[in-house]
Amino acid sequence: MTITEHIKQAVEVVRRGGVIACPTDTVWGLSCDATDSKAVQRIYKIKQRTDSKALITLVGSLSQLERWIDGIPDVAYDLIEAAVNPLTIVFDSARGLAPELLAPDGSVGVRLTTDPFCRGLCATLGRPIVSTSANISGDSAPALFSDIDPKIISHVDFVSEWRRDDSESHKPSTVIKLSADSTVKIIRP
Repeated sequence: MTITEHIKQAVEVVRRGGVIACPTDTVWGLSCDATDSKAVQRIYKIKQRTDSKALITLVGSLSQLERWIDGIPDVAYDLIEAAVNPLTIVFDSARGLAPELLAPDGSVGVRLTTDPFCRGLCATLGRPIVSTSANISGDSAPALFSDIDPKIISHVDFVSEWRRDDSESHKPSTVIKLSADSTVKIIRP
């Protein structure tokens, strides 16, 4: 099966409110439509994670970033372009995303994904997706498909075949908070 066919299958599941397991440009993750509150709540439940810990949102293009994020400081574009490794930026506010994705102060973590599967998923869906490591909260993030706890897999609606046999390990993204006044705070190097 081609990546395009996998994306099409995943989008069908996500459009119905489903949760999927898929590789990202960092680790294996759990994803759903970032505008679907019920699906986001399912991810919190699957991960056994408190909903006070916000989840990351992936966008597939700069135009998606601009559509869903309010007041993007100009320096954000420079940071995205200069990033050598995956970079998640916490922005002050968003619009149209599930409220469960927002931190108590209204901020939201967003990454412009470079992974072809996730990019294609965002483009075909026409919306951002949630991306959080496919693990029980507190456990190690699964760098490889084989690292995912079977309990996680048993609770999702679709598991991607894309990169399932990878042996190259990936690490979580760098996370920075970028305020409207362009102040940068490193949250996770």
